[in-house]
Amino acid sequence: MPLTVTVIAPGMMGSAVGKRLSEHGVTVLTSLAGRSAATSTRAAASGMQDASDAQIAASDFILSIVPPGEAMSLAERLAPALRASASKPIYVDCNALNPGTVVRIAALVQETGARFVDGGIIGPPPEPDSSKTRLYLSGPDAEAVTVLARHGLSTPVQPGPIGAASAMKMSYAGITKGFTALGAAMMLAATRAGTADALLAEMQVSQKALLGWLTAQMPKMPSKAYRWVAEMEEISAFVGEDPAGAAFYQAAARLYERIAADLDGGRSEVDALETFCRRAGGGTA
Repeated sequence: MPLTVTVIAPGMMGSAVGKRLSEHGVTVLTSLAGRSAATSTRAAASGMQDASDAQIAASDFILSIVPPGEAMSLAERLAPALRASASKPIYVDCNALNPGTVVRIAALVQETGARFVDGGIIGPPPEPDSSKTRLYLSGPDAEAVTVLARHGLSTPVQPGPIGAASAMKMSYAGITKGFTALGAAMMLAATRAGTADALLAEMQVSQKALLGWLTAQMPKMPSKAYRWVAEMEEISAFVGEDPAGAAFYQAAARLYERIAADLDGGRSEVDALETFCRRAGGGTA
């Protein structure tokens, strides 16, 4: 029988995952309650169908793909429907979460009788015939989710218990998004000091590859900064036994919080970052 997979929510990543599954013969459900018209349009374009919580609880798999700060509340919302459902799905939390947070969500889901798999997405929203996006899986039921590899997703299993895939995601995002925060702070500091052009000139000579990576990533960051606030806080908890590391990611969270507010406000810092990247040849995509 065809698989039914629920993907919540149909944001940039969720809708791309939903489209990939739909194109590979999967019936893809989502929840559009309280969502905008633009989100509903994006979901429809991705082949995703609106469903009630009861219908969602009857699907084969539920993929939770929401901002990190909403992961627990989604599980709490679906718990009554999961508890009442005769056919228990496998609930896959795909969010950027500290393993400790994942274990708490797992306990909530498993109490309903549903199975739980820890997931961590690395890479951009999946595109046709692309293998750049990987959904790492861990926990006792991880192998059961690899059936989705037959339907367009890359699903490597991370050996270890629930929390192992999230630890992998935390480590990776801590480097890439932590480094983006560090680059943004220095680009802004150099702009305030009037030395942005000198910094660019030196990096073009001595750190060309690093400059290329930063100026490719930085223009994409402001529109995502609001989602990265909670992610940095989760990473801070992940490195909690290292006080200096935890403080670094708390500071990164505050920087992303400020950038998100600036994007919706005066745009002084967003414009400064775009100008720096444009002068380096990175564009403002």
